[in-house]
Order: sequence, then C-alpha cells, then structure tokens
Amino acid sequence: MKNNIYIETYGCQMNFADSEIVTSLLSREGYSLVRDINTADYILINTCAIRDNAEQRIRKRLRELRALQRSRQWVKIGILGCMAERLKDQLMAEEDNVSFIVGPDAYRNLPAMLKRIQNGERLAETLLSESETYDDIDPIRYDTNGITAYISIMRGCQNYCAYCVVPYTRGRERSRNAQSIVREAADLFDKGYREVTLLGQNVNSYRWKDADTGAEVGFPQLMEMVAKVNPLLRVRFATSHPKDLSDELLRVMASYPNICRCIHLPVQSGSARMLKLMNRHYTPEWYLDRIDAIRRYIPDCSITTDVIAGFCGETEEDHQATLEMFRRVRYDYAYMFKFSMRPNTYAEKHLQDDVPDEVKTRRLEEIIALQGQIALENNQREVGKVFEVLVEGVSHRSEQQLFGRNSQNKVIVFDRGDIKPGQYVNVKVVRCTAATLIGEVAK
Repeated sequence: MKNNIYIETYGCQMNFADSEIVTSLLSREGYSLVRDINTADYILINTCAIRDNAEQRIRKRLRELRALQRSRQWVKIGILGCMAERLKDQLMAEEDNVSFIVGPDAYRNLPAMLKRIQNGERLAETLLSESETYDDIDPIRYDTNGITAYISIMRGCQNYCAYCVVPYTRGRERSRNAQSIVREAADLFDKGYREVTLLGQNVNSYRWKDADTGAEVGFPQLMEMVAKVNPLLRVRFATSHPKDLSDELLRVMASYPNICRCIHLPVQSGSARMLKLMNRHYTPEWYLDRIDAIRRYIPDCSITTDVIAGFCGETEEDHQATLEMFRRVRYDYAYMFKFSMRPNTYAEKHLQDDVPDEVKTRRLEEIIALQGQIALENNQREVGKVFEVLVEGVSHRSEQQLFGRNSQNKVIVFDRGDIKPGQYVNVKVVRCTAATLIGEVAK
C-alpha cells in the first residue's frame, strides 16, 4: 500500500494544530509523514477561508501540483479545513485533480476515505459536529522547534461577526475536556517543551462541565490548572474577545509568573457605529475599560490587536476613530487588513461593500504607519531593561546569534555564546527596531 502523506498548512494557528491531529490519526493507520512532496502518495492541503486571497492562493497551488501529478499519476490530492467546508461543491466541480475534501469536524473519516479513493472515487465529508473536539487524540508535533507548542482547547465560534466565515466553516462553540488539556500540557513539558499556547476562536468562552462530578471549569480556572503543571512551563493563549475578557482572568494571570504578560485583544474598529455594524457586541468605551483593567492588574502586559480598514459604510470619521484608538491603547503589535467581503456572511447578505479599494488602501497604510511609529516608541522604552527570555533558536540573520521571546511576546536577539535553545536566560536590551529588541546576556 502506498502510504506516504505530505501536509501543507495555510492560515491560522488552529489550522496548524488541526494538521497535527490529522497526522496523528493517519499514523495510527500506518501512514507515514514525509517532508519531500516528491515522495508523497497523498498530498493534504489544510486551507483557510478567512479572506479571498487565501482561497486564491490555494487555487494557484492546485494548478502548480498538476505537473507533479503528471509525473506521479497515482498521487491523490485532498483539501482539508475551512475552504473545504465552505466550497465543497465548487471544488469538486472545478478542481478535477482533487480526490477528496474533508471539513474540520470530519478528520476521523480520513483513513477510510484514503482507502476508498484508490478505486477512483471522489469523496467529500463536510458535516459540522456539535460535539467533536478530538480530545482523545495526541497530536504529532511534526513542524516544531521542540520548545513551543499549541494546544487546541475548543472548536467553533458563535459570535457571528458580520464579516466572518468561521461560524459557518467550524460550527458552534464546544469546549474540550479540561483534564485532557492539562494532561497534554504535562506531556509536552515532560518531552522538553517549555511553552504552550491555548487556542480557540474565543478562548474566553471556554466552558467545560465534568460529567462525573458536575464541576464547571471556565477559562480562568483552566489557565490556573495549566499554569500549575510546572512553574517552568510558560502559558499563553489566543484569541480573546473583548466582550468576555473578565477581571477574574486578569487576576489569575497576575497571580502566576509563568502565565505570559501578553493579551491579543482584537478591536477591529475604533468607531461605535462600525462595531455595531460588525456585530462585535461591545462599544469603544467597553473596549477601553478592558484595556484599563489590563493595565491595572498587569501593568507590564503587552497588548496586540486585529483591525479592519474599510468595512462596509466606513466614513472618514470612523477611520479617524480607529486611529485615535491606536493612539490611546498604543498596541505593541497589530494584524492590519483591508476588508474583503466573504460569501454567505451577514455583511454579504445585508450590507454593501461601498468603500472604494483605493480608499481602503490609503486608510490601511495610515494605520500601518501609525502602528509602526507606536511600536518603535514602545520598544525604545524597553532599552536598558532586563527580561527573562525563553530561547527558541538561531537567528535568521546570523548563526552567531540566538532569538527568543520575553513574557510580553517580544522577540529579542542576542549573541549565542554557549547558550542553547530551550533555556531561560536573562537578557538586557541595548537597542531596538520597531519589530525586534536587540540585547546582550545580562551579567
């Protein structure tokens, strides 16, 4: 039996975590992961549907793979993930070199599907589940530095932001067994990992009830349970929704030094009118209250965000409100995008994409320029400070330097000496750029 699998993963951290689950499920059935695509019998492409350019990138990749299939005619290609869920019928009709399509909740069916497609069948499994969490699967960490890892704690989303396809491609929220999360964190620590990031579309919504004891575990309790695995295990999380960020979580974070001082809090817009149209369930005032709470409980916490330029109906006044939000919060980092209409979302059905592309581009460029200035000023204030850094690897620019991140998730580069990845080291920041801190090992 030809059983070599090759996986390409696109999109968010959740997709990468899912690819590790898929690898584990298939390895149980005798399939082997290969790093060279030219030795693969099955090519699995785990896809993203959050923006149109992500889907176009997959379409281009499928065209590129036709040459490989001509020289290795037995190779089968499968589409996994959010794009598979959203475009099953189109992909089957338009991409004749795709043999199988599998949505995020149907990965357990993959081994049986791979056997069936040998007979020339083309198969699609995309039914969403209200219970699947894969909490009994030990992911195989195949593309890792051996130091940092992601743990998926929940699946799905039911916030239904007007611009977002996630509720339609990943289904409703359901939380994973808390004990299985803690066991996975402990196992990773025993294997030498020193940092885990708990993943969910909205981790603040995590809720799990023990069927035996009736005990309920919310996200603050889960964070505490994972932090107690070992004080040398750093704990991060992504992503938070502002409407659910509680003081209880902030108190837990402040109580455990190994819970990292960094919160990703997507704002999307600084305009109350835009936030209402986006169905974000909070106002700018609520958002700023949460920022003030973070500063109060965790004064040294870094804050990062997501923002959309040019959403439906956005005026210049709305845009200026977003710029003002950036000036007020002073984010350490931001993911900044132009709005692109996604099919079957509330916005596509009920709103009009009426901001000209050149206006979107100009507004995005203004946000990027402001954020670059703020990030540089924030980093300049770090010069002279000493941070504990978890060393992750060799710098891309020089083999004589290492890089790691501090608790605030800022990258620090320094001379390697005899230090090895996986160690904690105190580093003094001596200079910086807008993106990177440059330091030296503290004496």
